[in-house]
Parts: sequence; C-alpha cells; structure tokens
Amino acid sequence: MRVFQIEGEWGMDHLKLSTRAEPVAGPGQVLVRMKASSLNFRDLVVPERGYGSYTGTLPLIPISDGVGVVCAVGAGVTRVAVGDRVCPAYFQSWFGGEPNLERLTQSLGGPIDGTMTEVMCLSEQGVVKAPAHLSDAQAASLPCAALTAWSAMSSGAVKAGDRVLVQGCGGVALFAVQFAKLLGAQVTVLTSSDERMERVKALGADAVINYRAVPEWAKATRELTDGKGYDMIMELGGEKTLPQSLRCIRPGGMIAMIGILSGGALSAALGLIITRQVRLQGITVGHRDGLEAMMRAIDMHKLQPVVDRSFAFEELKEAMAYLKSGAQFGKVCIAH
Repeated sequence: MRVFQIEGEWGMDHLKLSTRAEPVAGPGQVLVRMKASSLNFRDLVVPERGYGSYTGTLPLIPISDGVGVVCAVGAGVTRVAVGDRVCPAYFQSWFGGEPNLERLTQSLGGPIDGTMTEVMCLSEQGVVKAPAHLSDAQAASLPCAALTAWSAMSSGAVKAGDRVLVQGCGGVALFAVQFAKLLGAQVTVLTSSDERMERVKALGADAVINYRAVPEWAKATRELTDGKGYDMIMELGGEKTLPQSLRCIRPGGMIAMIGILSGGALSAALGLIITRQVRLQGITVGHRDGLEAMMRAIDMHKLQPVVDRSFAFEELKEAMAYLKSGAQFGKVCIAH
C-alpha cells in the first residue's frame, strides 16, 4: 500500500512517497481504509524532529488527523463494525480522565504512525464514528483542530453571554468561533485582512479586528467589552500576542494557551496573572471521550467545518507548503 513516510534521516527532504505491506487486524483491532487527512501546524514540526525524542523513530508516517471507513475487524471488536466511517483519535491511549505522560505521548503522526497511508491498523478503542452529514474532508478536520477548541470551551468554561476573543482564522480558531456561538457567547476575532473579516463575520463573529491595521488591539477591545475584558481568550500566537492578551482578559478570566505561532519565548507582564487572578490553561487536543461528545454536538447542530482547500494524496508536500504560507482560511486537507 502507498504511504508517505519520513525515512533515513529527519527533515522535510526525507518525507517521501513509499510503500508498506498492508496490515492485518489482530484481536481488538480494526483496519481503516483512509478517505482523507487534514493538516495541522504540528505536521510541519514533526519532519524536523521538533518534539525531540517524543517525535518518534524512523521510518515514521506523519499527519495526525483523518477519516476512513472500517474495512476489517479483529476478534472481539464491538465498538465499530465494517462499513462505519470513523476518525482515529489523536491520542491513542487517552480515553478519558486526567492526562498523564503516557497518555500525552501516544499521538498519531509522531510518535505513532499517522494517517498518510491507505490503510491504518488501530485499536477499536482509538476510533470514533464521524457525523454522517459531513464530507470526508470536513470529518478529517475534527480529531485535532476541532477537539482542541472543544476542550478549551466545554465543561462550563464558556457560558451563554460570555465574551470570547479568538486569535486568527486557522482551523482551531474557526472551530472556536463556531463552538463559542453554539454556546451563546459574544465572539471577537483577530484577523489579518479585511477580506477575512467578512468571511469570519459570516461564521457568526460579533466583532472583528484587523490586527495589521490595529497593532495595539488590546486597547481596541476595551470598547467592545465595556472595559470589563474577555471571559476567555483563545491564545494561539504565543510570544507576540500573550502580552496583549493579559491586558484584555477580565479579572478571573481564562486564557486557553493553545499555540505559539509567533514564538515560544515568554516576555510578558506576569504580575497581571497574579493581580487579576488570571487562569492560564494549556490545552493539548483532548481525550477520546471528549471527541465522542464533540461529535454528538456537531451532529446535533449540523455544524459545518470550514475547509479551505483539498490536495491529492501525492501533493502532501505542496499542501504542507500551503499551510506554512498562512494563506488558508480554515482547514487544508488531503484526499486519499
């Protein structure tokens, strides 16, 4: 079967189209014939061994998000059946409860082989049925990007009437807008162009700020929140955005630390965290039970994930270059 894998040495130049023998399902396992994959920022980091020893060993099949159809099951499988369309869970050993090191280091696309293959062999515990109303590309975008946004906002973190600030128009950000509106929140979005402002308003954003035109956006948000600040901020920028996020979060509010797209160093007024009793909460995707709950919510509300563009299987490198460019609005996907 065809696979993309990093082989020989680490580095994007060593990401190659190759072949492997098709797997066989053992007891408790399922074979999933993949239909689509979806890219995330981490997929640009993995080929460079950006997570150190936790990246895995070579050869490694990259990409963590995908959807496929169960084509065979091993003995004792009861969660799914042949013909079910399923998404592999990002963390293959974190089914529920609190995280620990083992649960957080068994992720698809590094160190475990990922979705850029024709057939995956997975534990039945590591797959979740996908909503029927979604296309393959839309369903492929759910296990990592959507669940990250859901994990930040679920379990009472965002309530009806809360004010939420979302940074950017990438996959996690747009899911955050959709989930926040589903929960009844007032949503402000930071984006980089007037054209994107109109598109994100169509998704339900109540206010949009072009951060290129308004670089001191923390000041601009005071009027939008009546000077009270935001109940939650989806922090995706990191180094260059966190200092302003700390200036516009309300006392007792939560900053969901999700990404470090502008850098990973910390240079901020840390005293604000103390004096305003700010909760700075790291979010790393979520567990399988959370993925199942999110799938039910998406199905019930017929939410439509935003897909920017789909590439052919052979065009993985082109798709990754497009993701790196930052030109996308929504998810970048791969058709299998």
